Amino acid sequence: MTADTPPLPVPRGRRLPPWLKVGLPRSADFSRTASLVAAHGLCTVCKNARCPNIFECYSRGTATFLILGDRCTRGCTFCNIASGVPSPPDPDEPQRVARAALELGVRHAVVTSVTRDDLPDGGAGHFAAVTARLREALPGAGVELLTPDFGGCAASLDVVLDAAPDIFNHNVETVPDLYPRVRPQADYGRSLTVLSRAASRPGMRVKSGFMLGFGERMDQARRVIEDLARAGCAMITVGQYLRPSRRHPEPARYVHPDEFAELAAFGRGIGVAGMFCGPLVRSSYHADQKAADEAGREAAGGCEGA
Repeated sequence: MTADTPPLPVPRGRRLPPWLKVGLPRSADFSRTASLVAAHGLCTVCKNARCPNIFECYSRGTATFLILGDRCTRGCTFCNIASGVPSPPDPDEPQRVARAALELGVRHAVVTSVTRDDLPDGGAGHFAAVTARLREALPGAGVELLTPDFGGCAASLDVVLDAAPDIFNHNVETVPDLYPRVRPQADYGRSLTVLSRAASRPGMRVKSGFMLGFGERMDQARRVIEDLARAGCAMITVGQYLRPSRRHPEPARYVHPDEFAELAAFGRGIGVAGMFCGPLVRSSYHADQKAADEAGREAAGGCEGA
């Protein structure tokens, strides 16, 4: 295990079930991706959030860029990204993201950020600048933006939407009843409003996601899928919460893959074509393939789920 390899979550007193076991990287491309990201002075949510899929994704030459620093102004209990006072936005970061994406040869660039409640626009202008630089450097590549809620500011959200990403993504993360414990500084209704506003833009593909394992009931999870469908989401990801360190809460349970399959079938049954559900599914996991699948379904005029 290298210095760039984050440790896997290890629940206290419980072993991971076999469907959550992840192998170590065996490709030289893992080190190449890690080195390239570091050389450009960039952060990735893969590393900073200790995502269990980092081995596979880095080995595929993909990474989810984390912009606007490595300190978040909020403190969600599931997240490994540090809370604190962030540094001012780096005006050179959009160009460095574009150069890194070009060197990686990405076909679909995914960009997310820490939450920046300290900034007047919540960092929306920075998202727009990154999108513009990516368009210049990789005119044929897709751009997916996974944003915070911008405090519910419609003007800030419009700055991001005016940049015309191929996919707009904003995660609700958990069921509304668990927000006080899991996302105390967020608001479920506000997130649905963000998604609805994005979906009102002609041609905008909207995506959201949440995790299981916080103690929610499956009927609550189904209601979230219904809410996201009403908000206009064409793509929904559902994965298993894994504690990123021993400082974080243990999962209430490990959800069996069959239950994820049932949620996927439920979502497809109410008209959400792009249901991506599984224990290791994350918002940006295989995002390039998910985007291509969704574009193919739209072109075909069908609604068969993945």
